[in-house]
Amino acid sequence: MNDMPSHTRLFRRGNVWWHRGPIPRDLQDTYPKTEETFSLKTSDHKEALRRLPRAMAEVQERFEEHRRMLARQQEPALLELTPEQLKHIENVYYWHLMDEDEEVRLAGLDDAAFKELNDLIDLAEEVGRYELARGEMFSPFTESEAAEVLTWSNVDLKLDKASPSWPRLYRAIQTATVKAAEARRQRSEGSPVETPPEPQTNQRAAGHLASTLIGEWVAEKSRAKGGWTPATAAANKLWAERFVEMASDRPIDGYSKADAREFKAALLSLPPNWTKIKGLEKLAMKEAAKRAAELKLEPMSGKNVNKVLGFLRAFWNWAKANYDVASNPFDGLNVKISGKARDERQPFTLAELSAIFKSPIYTGCQSVRYHNSPGDLIPNDDGVYWVPLVGLFTGCRSGEIIQLRTEDVKTEGGIAYIEVTDDGEDLSLKNSGSRRRIPVHRKLKEIGFLRFVERQRKLGHKRLFPDFPKAKDGTYSTAYSRKFSNLLKALEVKHDKISFHSFRHTFEDACRNSRIPLDFVNALQGHAQQGMAGRYGNGLYGLQLLSEEMEKLSYEGLDLRHLARHSHMGAIAQQQGCFDSPG
Repeated sequence: MNDMPSHTRLFRRGNVWWHRGPIPRDLQDTYPKTEETFSLKTSDHKEALRRLPRAMAEVQERFEEHRRMLARQQEPALLELTPEQLKHIENVYYWHLMDEDEEVRLAGLDDAAFKELNDLIDLAEEVGRYELARGEMFSPFTESEAAEVLTWSNVDLKLDKASPSWPRLYRAIQTATVKAAEARRQRSEGSPVETPPEPQTNQRAAGHLASTLIGEWVAEKSRAKGGWTPATAAANKLWAERFVEMASDRPIDGYSKADAREFKAALLSLPPNWTKIKGLEKLAMKEAAKRAAELKLEPMSGKNVNKVLGFLRAFWNWAKANYDVASNPFDGLNVKISGKARDERQPFTLAELSAIFKSPIYTGCQSVRYHNSPGDLIPNDDGVYWVPLVGLFTGCRSGEIIQLRTEDVKTEGGIAYIEVTDDGEDLSLKNSGSRRRIPVHRKLKEIGFLRFVERQRKLGHKRLFPDFPKAKDGTYSTAYSRKFSNLLKALEVKHDKISFHSFRHTFEDACRNSRIPLDFVNALQGHAQQGMAGRYGNGLYGLQLLSEEMEKLSYEGLDLRHLARHSHMGAIAQQQGCFDSPG
């Protein structure tokens, strides 16, 4: 709560009483004075006390104005002014000129002052009409007046310096100047022209501008338990702001289907990472899309276009739920994609799997850091060794694996299993259906996974793979994705259709070929059940049933016997108490 100083006081300077008050605590670092002091213009103490409340109110208004100024500085600048905002500014400036003129006349004018006033009126009208007629929007006077009016309390708008709205704002100032000159001349001729009421409406607040709501949306989604990671928040915010930049910043209910279609058309022409392509990187989105089409650059995939459109659709759905928004302009705008999801990411071939699990990581490498170079170390006490194996035998996403805690590997009824959950600090899942229990496959046990887990517990690690810290984007998988991509490149098997996510498709194919029923495959992979089955119960199969199906899983032709030998050697070392981290 803003605190008004309780020890505001009077003091005498000569025979005159003065007001003195300290600066509120929340303003002390930014306010231009160390205290507010000014004369009450009376030597009578009783009169000073009578004037004090008004003086205190004036000081409080100064403090509030300073707070508004600080708030404006923190807000993102508007990319463009709406027609309603421009009209409001014109009305405010017209009122200002008429009110100022009325004060001059009320003070009284002799012949010389009257002539000087009319000369100024003629000059203002002449210059205003000249600039309006020729489209000359950049006179120093008009520029300074436009910048000033934006700061007034009944306007209170912050406009981006590169906004295309500045010429329109200058024209609003010039229009108000000419209209006021005409009205002021009528006053000089003796006609009773009234000053209009001061416009009070702040158009920004009344219209719920999209730019303002984007910040609210991202903040709310990021605060929620299991909410957006910083990377997800940044991506949603970036594309929502790009839409607003392209379509102009307006009240949220002021956008149409045509705006959404134009945005979609631009997306369909933009290449991926277009902001890093020479010749496009400095262009606005619409111009970049046009230029990319002229250069015949390969556009981003339909999947990515739909992803971006999904960001905007989600934003409008949130706005509909929280504000008076009638419809979502992005409904039904998805791009139709031919083929299946695996057209984007393919499963690994047997040759690719063999190459991965006979790489230096599994046959001997120089060190954990230089794990793609041959050497004598088998890093089977490190995440770089285990994460691909867990991916192979669980079908989990890399983020789900790397965020696992040692407590997430459990035993119930003699069945060891991995619990994939977002119930914990720093844990997140793709969706609620991703929560699941996955029995530990017998091959993982043979290779020594459970011994590795027990070792991590004895060493006091809370996370199963503490060697992979969270990245700056808020995810555990970002840094590892680069490591795994480098592994594929070192093995000379890397191509656009494979990544760590390919283990998920590989697992699904292996389940199918091992005759595991689809319902169990979905349960193991965290796919939501469809229809009535997905609406009732907790959607979880019993561990015994899951374990029986998991034991059917096999990868025909994939030889992992060398890993079991490493496990036997590791078990002997563990029995001897050798827990020091390798390399």
